[in-house]
Amino acid sequence: MIRSKLSDLRLDCLTVRYNGTDVVSDVSLNLTAGPLVGIIGPNGAGKTTLMRAIAGLVRIESGEVYMGGEPVSKLTSTLRAVSLGYLAQDRSVIWPLTVERLVALGRLPHLGPWDAPDIVDAEIVERALADANVAHIARRAVTTLSGGELTRVLIARLLAGKPSILLADEPVSGLDPAHRLRVLQTFRSLAQAGRTVIVSMHDLTLAARFCDRLVLMAEGRIAADGSPRQVLTPEILSRFYGVSARISEHNNELMVLPWDLARN
Repeated sequence: MIRSKLSDLRLDCLTVRYNGTDVVSDVSLNLTAGPLVGIIGPNGAGKTTLMRAIAGLVRIESGEVYMGGEPVSKLTSTLRAVSLGYLAQDRSVIWPLTVERLVALGRLPHLGPWDAPDIVDAEIVERALADANVAHIARRAVTTLSGGELTRVLIARLLAGKPSILLADEPVSGLDPAHRLRVLQTFRSLAQAGRTVIVSMHDLTLAARFCDRLVLMAEGRIAADGSPRQVLTPEILSRFYGVSARISEHNNELMVLPWDLARN
C-alpha cells in the first residue's frame, strides 16, 4: 500500500457553531489510509457539517483540522485542492456541460495557470468515467441526466482528481442497488490502495458490509467509534436511532435491518 504523507487526517477538538448553537461539538478523530471509514447517525447529527468543516467550507469555531500533520489552515489552496476531494450532498449542477467535460474539471487542481490537459489527464478522466460506470453517457449534457446518473458523474469527477483524501457525503443516496455496490466497492478499493476515504451513510447494512470503521454521531458529538460489530449493536441502535433492528450474518458479514420503532 502506497500512502501519501498528506493522506493522514486528524481532527483536534473541532467545534462548528451556527447561530449560537454547536452543531459539531469537540470532535477529535484520527483518520488514516487503509480502512474505509463510515460516518453514520440520525438526521441532524452533524455528519454533513463535519464533512464540510474538514473540506474547509464552513467556519470552525474552535479546534483544528490537520492533514499530514500540518494544520489545514496553513496549507496552500493548491495543495489542499490536490490532496482533498469532496462529494457534496447537494448534487445540483446548472452548467450545460457534457459529462466528459464535467468530469475533466476534477483535473484542474493539477494544472498550472497556463497548462492544458495532456494525454495523462485524458487517461485519468477515461478511467474515472469507467470506474463510475458513466463512460457510455460521456457525450450527454449533464442537465439531461437523472439524479442517479448525475451522482455517478460527480463521483467520477471526484475520482478524476485522484486526491489522497476523499470525503463523500451520502454517495449512494438515490442510486439503484447495483450502483450502490459498485460505488462502495470502488471506495473500499481506493482505501485499501492507500487513500483516506470517508463516507457518510444511512444504509446500515451497506455500512456494515463495506466499512472497516464506523463513527456514529449524535447531537454533534461522537457517540460510538469502532468496527461495525462494535457500533451496530441493538442497544446503540435503540438509543441513538430509536429503532429495534434485526441483526444477523450472511457469509460472516453483518446484516442490519431496522425493523420497528424502539419501545421506551
